[in-house]
Amino acid sequence: MNRSMIFVTLSAALVTVLSLPACDRPTVVTVPATTSAVPGPAGPRGEAGGQGMMGNQGEQGMQGNRGMQGYQGNEGSQGEAGKSGDATTVIVVPPVKPAN
Repeated sequence: MNRSMIFVTLSAALVTVLSLPACDRPTVVTVPATTSAVPGPAGPRGEAGGQGMMGNQGEQGMQGNRGMQGYQGNEGSQGEAGKSGDATTVIVVPPVKPAN
């Protein structure tokens, strides 16, 4: 009886060890092919839309403030008297026009 008990125990252990790798197999997932819809012919044109409502008129703006008057300027000081000349006369000759 001892031998049969050992044989049963070893058999159970062997079956357990051999069945563990079978659990690790990845599950195969089959993804269905994606079908794309093909558009049909265009339908009839719809009616034209109605005219929109007129917008509200904006408010009139306010008039700006009047500016301040400027200050009166200071009066300039009088210049110095001129010096007398040294009696040299300068004559400026106008340029001669070119002949055509």
